[in-house]
Amino acid sequence: MSPGPSLGLGHRLPVKPGTLPGVLAAALTLACSEFVRSGLYGAYLPQATGTLLGLPRADAVAVAATAFTVHFISDTLMRGPTGALISRFGVRAVMLAGASLSLLALGIMSMTHTAWVLLLCAGLHGVGFSAMWPGAMNLTADATRDTHKGRAVTAISLGVMPLIGTGFLLLGALAGRPRALVFAIILSVLAVALLCALFVPDRLRRPATAQQPGRRARLKVALGALAPLFPAAFMQTLTMTLLGPLLFTLYRDLGLTYWGMVALLGTGGAVAFASLPLTGRVADGGHARLAVTLGFGLLGLGLGGIATTPPMWALFVLAALVGVGYALIMPGWAALITGRLPEAERPAAWGALMTVENVGTSLGPLVGAFAYRTLGPTGPFEAGAALALITAAGYVVFRRSLTTRQEPEAERA
Repeated sequence: MSPGPSLGLGHRLPVKPGTLPGVLAAALTLACSEFVRSGLYGAYLPQATGTLLGLPRADAVAVAATAFTVHFISDTLMRGPTGALISRFGVRAVMLAGASLSLLALGIMSMTHTAWVLLLCAGLHGVGFSAMWPGAMNLTADATRDTHKGRAVTAISLGVMPLIGTGFLLLGALAGRPRALVFAIILSVLAVALLCALFVPDRLRRPATAQQPGRRARLKVALGALAPLFPAAFMQTLTMTLLGPLLFTLYRDLGLTYWGMVALLGTGGAVAFASLPLTGRVADGGHARLAVTLGFGLLGLGLGGIATTPPMWALFVLAALVGVGYALIMPGWAALITGRLPEAERPAAWGALMTVENVGTSLGPLVGAFAYRTLGPTGPFEAGAALALITAAGYVVFRRSLTTRQEPEAERA
């Protein structure tokens, strides 16, 4: 007798039965929170702080930049403690508290005319926001079948991107409009995030307590699994954010027009998305480290090729190569994390890992700018290629420390 339609659908879904609504609720909470963050600090405050606080332009720019820094630092510092809170109190309680604190902080920001209050609100918002990525990622990893973890975590990460872009474009376009209108949108979106957080599952699934070793033994195992990932996490985000702020400064040096650069980025992005089903299958098939190693190897070759300023047609080939590299790195890294970190300690460990990732993210643009000033227009591409190849080599040299529970013995050797 063949299975019914619902059973067949449940079998095809990558998540475990009954977990999809909770994962979607957590993803929507994260997406709404990112909509607000990207739009507020990336587009709105840089334009509107002078009007909000009655400051001259130079002072307003400094306050807006400081607000972003304060927010980012507080978010970074709180990722580890937030993961620990998730381990103790569950995902729903922590994401709900984070959404509530974010709503309170930006509610106060919407009324302030004082710089120090705005900065305090930005810091409190960072603390609240710090719950979103650890909560959504841990819940997704916990709810997903072992054969799909890398792809599922990557899908949630990519699914947030459209709302990040929408927030940036919409709130940036409204910078000249009345404060009440802009903050009404911000607070409404955060209210949606708060409402969605109510539907996030309360607890992560855990093994039976009777089967658990002592706390000290579990901590030792978690630290042993986590320690080799710290340098990898730092190098990953450092390499992958090095070029971001510079691309639209450098396109003329590559012989491109503005729209040529847009087409080049679109080519890389399209190839990356099209490759994900295949590369994700490789990562989730017990070859997570291999996927990340190949990904950084291709990224290094692609960026190194671009640094030679080749003909236009070759730039598009190299952009496609970089796209495949990214498509290998994203699910490979997600599968590596979920496959290495012990399940009971994963929220706290992943939160600590996200702190290191954020440090790399913040330093990447600085390294790119330094390479530009030191080596000229091709410097950021040369630096990115070197860092990517060093990272790939690190995965080869330290392969025994960077294996997963699902990895075949042949890969461990």
